[in-house]
Amino acid sequence: MAAAEPATGGGPEVTEVKEIDPVIAEVPSDAVTQDRYLKHPLQNRWALWYFKNDKTKSWTENLRLIAKFDTVEDFWALYNHIQQPSKLLFGCDYCLFKDGIKPMWEDDKNKKGGRWLMTLTKQQRHNDLDRYWLETLLCLIGEAFDEHSDEVCGAVVNVRPKGDKISIWTGNCQSREAVTSIGQSYKERLGLPMKALIGYQSHDDTSSKSGSTTKNLYTV
Repeated sequence: MAAAEPATGGGPEVTEVKEIDPVIAEVPSDAVTQDRYLKHPLQNRWALWYFKNDKTKSWTENLRLIAKFDTVEDFWALYNHIQQPSKLLFGCDYCLFKDGIKPMWEDDKNKKGGRWLMTLTKQQRHNDLDRYWLETLLCLIGEAFDEHSDEVCGAVVNVRPKGDKISIWTGNCQSREAVTSIGQSYKERLGLPMKALIGYQSHDDTSSKSGSTTKNLYTV
């Protein structure tokens, strides 16, 4: 099994939060007890996953479902009560995927797809990582890619010693028009300069790479 990067170093349905990791706080009950009719529904139901880099466990054992949500209010109730990516230990990930899609290459909805990948410097962990991740989440739940939003499967943030990574996963790497449109919109939403290129890689190429880098199918 593999996610975006192998680890090297009445409200939202909260699952086993206390057992996942002490850095993740349980969502208080009073934050999610509003009557449902007062909430603003999202177009899709989403699941937030957490990967803890515990060397004594298998990859699948380290991946835990934190919660599912399908309203704006439940998203913020969850987001405001978990640690920011910059506070996670090295080797840990957050993954936000549409309900029914697991954050792994082998999932049927992911295996023919790929990811737009942005690698951050060590300095950006303190300045940009949390801001970029929140904007990524808002792009997903807000269906920011217009008619191509259906192509989006989820997003992953990898916290790593050499530099953190954020990626948006799509379901079909051969859908050039949709994939490049998503990449361009994503780059604009993050406010990246024109000269800062981000690349798109297929999961097949990433999983079979022999070196430390994977070739890009597309760049924007």
